[in-house]
Amino acid sequence: MVTVAPELPPLPRVGRGFITRYAAAFTGTSLVLVAPLLVTLALKVNALAGPAHAAGSLALVTGAGSLVSIVANPVVGKLSDRTASPLGMRRPWMFVGLSGGCLGILVVATASSIPVVLVGWCLAQLFFNALLAVQVAVLPDQVPAVQRGSVSGILGICLPVASVSGTFLVSLFTGSPLAMFLAPCALGGIFVLLFAFTLDDRRLGAGSKPPWSLREFARTFSVSPRKNPDFAWVFVSRFLFVLAYAFLITYQAYYLLSRIGTAKADVPQQIFLATLVQSVVLVGASLVAGRLSDRTGRRKVFVVTAAVVYGLAMFLVAVAGSFPGFLVGVAVSGLGFGTYMAVDLALVADVLPDDAHAKDLGVLNIANALPFTVAPALAPAVLAVGGGSYGVLYAVAGISAVLGAGAILPVQRVR
Repeated sequence: MVTVAPELPPLPRVGRGFITRYAAAFTGTSLVLVAPLLVTLALKVNALAGPAHAAGSLALVTGAGSLVSIVANPVVGKLSDRTASPLGMRRPWMFVGLSGGCLGILVVATASSIPVVLVGWCLAQLFFNALLAVQVAVLPDQVPAVQRGSVSGILGICLPVASVSGTFLVSLFTGSPLAMFLAPCALGGIFVLLFAFTLDDRRLGAGSKPPWSLREFARTFSVSPRKNPDFAWVFVSRFLFVLAYAFLITYQAYYLLSRIGTAKADVPQQIFLATLVQSVVLVGASLVAGRLSDRTGRRKVFVVTAAVVYGLAMFLVAVAGSFPGFLVGVAVSGLGFGTYMAVDLALVADVLPDDAHAKDLGVLNIANALPFTVAPALAPAVLAVGGGSYGVLYAVAGISAVLGAGAILPVQRVR
């Protein structure tokens, strides 16, 4: 006998207070995830492994963490979709994710060897991605379709805000390695807890709990393309788009050294400047595109245009022969990236296959994480074919983004 969940009532519009707390919590989660990746994790690995082995050790640690994140997001999403707790469906997992992730960061901060760092970082990725999974599910849970573009546009600026504030916060505690790791957890945790305690969380009745079996568990990692073609096309588009982005950020240092001729000592400063320029454009594009998408009731045209713009930005980077030219390409990429991520999240919420919001959004997260494993695997072959030219590599990134635009066109359920 199959249990059918009752149809949910129409969602009321959310107010500014909810949106502010939601965005703050999303920023807090981004902060605890990206601060170690941007600064402290690399420093910790370098201190333990030494400069000669740091790169390989860091690749091992971050690669293992990425694999854990790919599994954690859909699994915890599925568990939260069937959580019939008095505290709600999502709130318990927010508490578990935050506390477990902070414990993992503490393990990394106090580790005396690379294997311990590896264990700690995998714990952090497991629990922080659990937190991320249920936070993203709040969008379709709580926000009506007419507001999803605006709200997802605001969420789109959380990552760049967290990146800038995380590096600044860590710099305040350069004399204390432990505080460098834990300060982002403390600040981000405050925002997450404030949202969790004030959230009018969705509740699942015990009779509405989805069935559980090994076969059902295996479905956690997939959504049937035949039954849900729109979701499948959105997944393909997101994968191709993020793959282009992964090429950009993974190899921009080598691009600056090889094609632009930047001195090694100037690479960090130039990357910071490029990131700042991209973030400023990204924030503006995300806010404007999300609001326009809601006003017009359209999603596809914004997502397709954004992916094409990002592809053109990669071609601009590919042909640039100077750092100013590179900055122009990166600025244009911020326009495409901000628009895509803002409206695509709303589009995803509109084409979710069923009521299992967190589970299906967890599947989509595979399209966010997997490209960062695929890009380093593909890049050596692309560079070999292109004679070592990073211009060729970024041209391939541009093609990937344009193909991502094309993958949105067959989507039928939204305009």
